[in-house]
Amino acid sequence: MANSEAEAEAAGPPKKPSRTAGGLLRRIGWSIAAIPVVALLVLTLGFVWFIWHVPANEVVLDREADGIVVLTGGASRIADAIELLAAGHGRRLLISGVNRSTNRSEISRLNPEFARIVRCCVDFDRSLNTLGNAVETRRWTEAKGFNSLIVVTSNYHMPRALIEIGHQLPDVTLVPYPVVTDRLRTESWWGNMATARLLLLEYAKYLFANVRIRLNLPSDDAALARTAGNS
Repeated sequence: MANSEAEAEAAGPPKKPSRTAGGLLRRIGWSIAAIPVVALLVLTLGFVWFIWHVPANEVVLDREADGIVVLTGGASRIADAIELLAAGHGRRLLISGVNRSTNRSEISRLNPEFARIVRCCVDFDRSLNTLGNAVETRRWTEAKGFNSLIVVTSNYHMPRALIEIGHQLPDVTLVPYPVVTDRLRTESWWGNMATARLLLLEYAKYLFANVRIRLNLPSDDAALARTAGNS
């Protein structure tokens, strides 16, 4: 008995369980819980940056380019692009992403004052999306030997259009010409659910396009930019 007591005293007081493992687990748990919060904050700040870079007003061009490309899908885009062509800001116009039923006769009918210039200097492609627009713009630009382009599209669509076309044509100078609708010009986006939803969707597409380009993910030009040729 005396020996046992002596051994216990020599061993010292009983050791308390280590708290190191528990603290580490708590820190890991807090880190995991913070990930979605940080991600949401980054996305929110990114959306603010995106909104800040959406042009609020149409511009007055003070320069010319070799060609003009207009991406269809919004009101007055085509009319504005034809006016730029008629004013001599470019030598030729590509209307990218037109409906299969759209042709020179239809465009001339809608813009009778520019019928002559539509017949001589306007080309079409039937691409289905913004990446397709960019692919077809590259083909058209290379075929024409152009080194600069005026890009016409809606203001909220301009950031994505520029990165897609810029990725396809890194050595071509791009001059943005944003088209601003009356609603986006006169209303605050946060006061209109439809406009806010439109901008959020466009921001998501813009992020996806950036990720795809940065990761250099492969794309099928034939599938992404189907076209029936010029008409």
